[in-house]
Amino acid sequence: MHALRDNAAMTSPRKIVHVDMDAFYASVEQRDDPALRGKPVVVAWRGARSVVCAASYEARKFGVRSAMPALRAEKLCPQAVFVPPDFVRYKAVSRQVREIFARHTDLVEPLSLDEAYLDVTHNKLGLASATAVAESVRAQIREETALTASAGVAPNKFLAKIASDWRKPDGIYVVKPAMVADFLAPLPVGKIPGVGKVMEGKLAALGIRTVGQLRGFGGDGLEARFGRWGRRLHELSQGIDEHPVQSERATTQVSAEDTFETDLPLEHTGDAIVRLAAKAWAAARRETQRSPRTIVLKLKTADFRILTRSLTPAVMPGTLEEFTALALELRQRVDLPAHTRYRLVGVGLASFRGHDEAPPQPGLFDGDQGAGD
Repeated sequence: MHALRDNAAMTSPRKIVHVDMDAFYASVEQRDDPALRGKPVVVAWRGARSVVCAASYEARKFGVRSAMPALRAEKLCPQAVFVPPDFVRYKAVSRQVREIFARHTDLVEPLSLDEAYLDVTHNKLGLASATAVAESVRAQIREETALTASAGVAPNKFLAKIASDWRKPDGIYVVKPAMVADFLAPLPVGKIPGVGKVMEGKLAALGIRTVGQLRGFGGDGLEARFGRWGRRLHELSQGIDEHPVQSERATTQVSAEDTFETDLPLEHTGDAIVRLAAKAWAAARRETQRSPRTIVLKLKTADFRILTRSLTPAVMPGTLEEFTALALELRQRVDLPAHTRYRLVGVGLASFRGHDEAPPQPGLFDGDQGAGD
């Protein structure tokens, strides 16, 4: 069955472009302030709790990366110029870029302010190929925003996203259907979305370090060890990804979170939970077509362990006060030692469904989950 799916994908593939702006926030800062050009720019607030939002390519040469603690970035690159983020400005530029996308296709799936998938199987301008569309998009971005973007062109989203990183910055890479197997084979398994350090270790224990080795291990063997995720890994190792570009994603969750100035014990997180619950509730009220089913509390410990506690009640709370009370009650399901300190708390509403969909089973409690940063 999988071979048939593969053949179908290869005989009539989609034409997908993944566009990724180059060092977006930092590039906007360098564009708008000539004094920053050519210098290692780190977009971040200074302070022990701050993390890097973006780093220019000059800063990346020193090992500075997004999501890195700002103090670590400062140690790696003492000469870095720290610039506080200006998301209003970044969003304005992002809107410009999305207007350019819309000239070429209506099938645009934004992933963040600085990247998106475009399905250009049929493009509005009648350009001869997906490569031509990608080049047109990049040229217009350069002309209208004075910024650069990299692009990957491929038969599906999975391949296009890998390809867009191939010739960064300001590059384009095309993976044609006939190239898929050879393109993927030498890549480290860590290039596959969802394969983190833990999974890399598990695969390495099986002698699997490249995508080609993953493919050769076989779908049945991977499924026996890793369940449905193992089967999915084998599909990706063959370049199979049938997920379409979704131009309008339905809301699945809303949340608000905050990092404390100093680490707090669990019992002292109440004020933050009340405040964040109000933000999440307001965001959920703006979604008129879908309603949430699940209440979520997120906590990050001082040693960066992430915990989530969630509840899907038979009847969702009808007021902010009821919602806040349930969010506070979820703390009782945290069973870490009393001396544990927490650096972050978040409150959310999840599992949104349409008003005409069947309600969930009552009284479901989702177990705690752990995740990396």
